[in-house]
Amino acid sequence: MTPAGEIDYSARQQSFESWFQTPLGRSLLADQRACVDHHIQKLSGARQLQVGLSHRLPLASTADFSQRILTTPMWNSAIPDGVAVCDADELPFPGDSMDLVILHHTADFSPHPHQALREASRVLRGEGMMVLIGFNPFSLWGLRKLASRHRGGPWGGRFMMKRRMEDWLRLLDFSVESAGSSFFQVPLQRAVLSDGPGIVERVCGNRFLPVGAYYCILAKKRVYSRIPRKPVWQGKKVIAMPGRGAVGASLSYPGKGRNRSGAALNHNQLEEY
Repeated sequence: MTPAGEIDYSARQQSFESWFQTPLGRSLLADQRACVDHHIQKLSGARQLQVGLSHRLPLASTADFSQRILTTPMWNSAIPDGVAVCDADELPFPGDSMDLVILHHTADFSPHPHQALREASRVLRGEGMMVLIGFNPFSLWGLRKLASRHRGGPWGGRFMMKRRMEDWLRLLDFSVESAGSSFFQVPLQRAVLSDGPGIVERVCGNRFLPVGAYYCILAKKRVYSRIPRKPVWQGKKVIAMPGRGAVGASLSYPGKGRNRSGAALNHNQLEEY
């Protein structure tokens, strides 16, 4: 049971996953797969991780990685090998273990989007790449979300601004390699079934207008080389060891309860020292 006033993101995730079986959902997923493949076609490594809504929506299947891991928030008996059941903000992987992390609408449907981004950064190795996909609020899809009372499908997501996600990435020591919007289809199911793009798609499809349904951000995790620290001691600052008979007290730092001549200090002298 979800407490009153709180959003049931688990139910919204399931609704969004089911929505991908609609004509508009399949068209969006195909466009996202092509977009991700375009951005990572030259990348390679040992492990690729996709954190998203379901293991049934894989992206980047053509990437050259030895191991591909997907996460899903809900368990079921038909989950195949290579799928981890976990929340996006608590990934069961060690730090610096992934070469590529793909966040598929993770921030849109996570109760804790910033923590989900931090977890993705934690498991990504230095110089590793991250691909982040999220719905664009400055689009026809964003207007549809504002106008719709229905919170099923994609309309239950947050639609966070691209600039805000870029700021979060920079705070986590990422450099944004590229960022842009895509998919200029009208957010109506019947529009997918029509022949050819309509006037709205032709106008909004201009590559100079960032009004696509979703944005795709490619970022690299920066690693700073450690600045070598100078040794604490240097030859010119080394204090000579005291001579015979003065063991236990340095000339520059008298022992506790002793004055420089080695005599015991009384209470008044200790207060002054």
